[in-house]
Amino acid sequence: MEIRLPEKVSFIIDSLKKAGHEAYAVGGCVRDSVLGREPQDWDITTSARPDQVKAVFRHTIDTGIQHGTVTVLLDREGFEVTTYRIDGAYEDARHPKDVVFTASLPEDLKRRDFTINAMAYNEDAGFVDAFDGLGDIERGVIRCVGNPEDRFGEDALRMLRAVRFAAQLGFRLDEDTRAAILRLAGNLKKISAERIQAELVKLLVSPHPEEILSVYETGMADVILPEFSAMMRTPQQNPHHCGTVGMHTIRSLREVPPDRVLRLTMLFHDVAKPVCARRDENGIDHFHGHPQKGAEMTGQILRRLKFDNDTIAKVKALVRAHDDRPYPVTERNVRRSMYRNGEAQYPALFAVKRADILAQSDYLRREKLDHLAEYEAVYHQIVEKQQCLSLRDLAVSGSDLIAQGMTPGREIGSALEAMLQEVLEHPEMNEREALLEWFRHQ
Repeated sequence: MEIRLPEKVSFIIDSLKKAGHEAYAVGGCVRDSVLGREPQDWDITTSARPDQVKAVFRHTIDTGIQHGTVTVLLDREGFEVTTYRIDGAYEDARHPKDVVFTASLPEDLKRRDFTINAMAYNEDAGFVDAFDGLGDIERGVIRCVGNPEDRFGEDALRMLRAVRFAAQLGFRLDEDTRAAILRLAGNLKKISAERIQAELVKLLVSPHPEEILSVYETGMADVILPEFSAMMRTPQQNPHHCGTVGMHTIRSLREVPPDRVLRLTMLFHDVAKPVCARRDENGIDHFHGHPQKGAEMTGQILRRLKFDNDTIAKVKALVRAHDDRPYPVTERNVRRSMYRNGEAQYPALFAVKRADILAQSDYLRREKLDHLAEYEAVYHQIVEKQQCLSLRDLAVSGSDLIAQGMTPGREIGSALEAMLQEVLEHPEMNEREALLEWFRHQ
């Protein structure tokens, strides 16, 4: 098997070799090339020390010089070149206490996380695959290099990364690797929220977001997302559902496009059901108020995981709106829903609602989908007619009311809101003169 290296990568490798050093493409770029995927980055490992790398190339940046990494710039494009190294003891479940440079490529590969990421390649030597990464790719297995407890002891985030890679590649966890995660999951509490967030999002937007189940089964969710563990343990004895809240959530993740906000919304759309659950005298479970409570909890969780404010606002709004249904589906009722939920939630809300329905039991599924299709059709009619749904689109402004003799103040806001309510009922009223006439008769 051969890999077609990009021209600039070959140039860097050849230049280092001409200077008397070893050099290889290494890690994820080799893995992705074997899998037929387009690598996002090309990393290069070399026997050359950082100062020797800098001597070979005209333009370099000391990106991580203490760890042996120099960025080589070719036509303003950067390539990380890292010296073979052996990591010292890890004292914080993330960083080695010290780094020792080595002339041995196998020693460098030995410190890497998974076998599929511990392969190196250049056009002369071909593959250097000391840990059977190629075999694990063929078998579809995520397996640690060497002792998994050692690898996870070096960086606890690797446990979550293992599941993330399984989700991205459609692979399964090696049994020893999985068993080590079960034993060491608690160490994730040492990892920053920002790093956990990054891995969680990659998992969620992957082709196999259902691998979030492995995060629960290995005990990691108890540490990083205890709310999801509660969902997995909450039954739904209700004709509209089958299985626990968590299993419904997992099914819904598969039914929505791999968009960051949509997948986060599906993960949290029922997050409040465990705290809202009530069982009636007939043994039927009800979850009254869970969308509103869920939006509140979602905001707390996303802030804890250090998400940005824009993402938090979008996901919260969709969680709050996910169970809102206009009955019957008329223009008036749909306008009311759009006003209540906020225009910004559309059309994403339809994808959320469709995924929610498809993840439920078969009970009334056809009727629910027909209702949703009707809802969406009327929404598009309203958009095409450019009907007013907010104060922004109201034909009258506060200045118009002041010109009518109203004193500036809180009453103006109340008056505009009253006009908007009238327009929501009668969209043809959204004309300046008609609204002012209506206002004068109030």
